[in-house]
Amino acid sequence: MPKVIFIEHSGTRHEVEVPVGHSVMRGAVDNGVPGIDADCGGECACATCHVYIENAWFAKTGARTEREESMLSFAAVTQDNSRLSCQIPMTPELDGLVVSLPEGQH
Repeated sequence: MPKVIFIEHSGTRHEVEVPVGHSVMRGAVDNGVPGIDADCGGECACATCHVYIENAWFAKTGARTEREESMLSFAAVTQDNSRLSCQIPMTPELDGLVVSLPEGQH
């Protein structure tokens, strides 16, 4: 099963397995990764699953949709590599994906 490495703002790492087809957000929630609140349950209706994708992985996660861009405007501190983890479906090609969490979700 593919793995995702979540890095908290403090530097604490969490390596979790995420089934193919599940979202990166679902993998975090199912494995108790702190910092992924997922208030809307993965409906792309909030920004509480905001993550920063490590640059080497950014292109592999796909393009942001217009709706995702809109929701990211509610995140406290976005960067060029910001994504909503609910919008990234897990694939075998994303095995080893590294994402960092912002200091806080709003």
